Amino acid sequence: MSGFRQKSRKRPELNLVPLIDVLVMLIFFAFVTMQFRSATMLNITLPKIATAGKSEYKGTVTIGIDKDGVVSFNGKVVSDAQLVALLKQVSDANRDIPVLIKADETTQLKKLAFVMDACRTAGLNKFSLQAR
Repeated sequence: MSGFRQKSRKRPELNLVPLIDVLVMLIFFAFVTMQFRSATMLNITLPKIATAGKSEYKGTVTIGIDKDGVVSFNGKVVSDAQLVALLKQVSDANRDIPVLIKADETTQLKKLAFVMDACRTAGLNKFSLQAR
């Protein structure tokens, strides 16, 4: 019975190459689907309005007001005086350009009223308030 040899078992191995491939694909997918936002973009939470229609906006002027009352004109932070001057320039170019106002839901009414009044003073009467 010395002819019986004991079969030696191979030690199980974990193949790391497929795991690394999957990890690389997950990281690649994360970078491809990630949305990069500019530093000048304001953190605005739009108010929810039940009767609001679809937000179809085709204009070129967007005014943002964040919760602290900081105003941006087409993504660039501006002062109140600069906003009035920029709106006047837009009005001189074309009075029919629609203006979209994106105000945070906690924005003071005083700041929103100032922006709307600045639009009217500049002669831009086609402005709307964006909601979600």
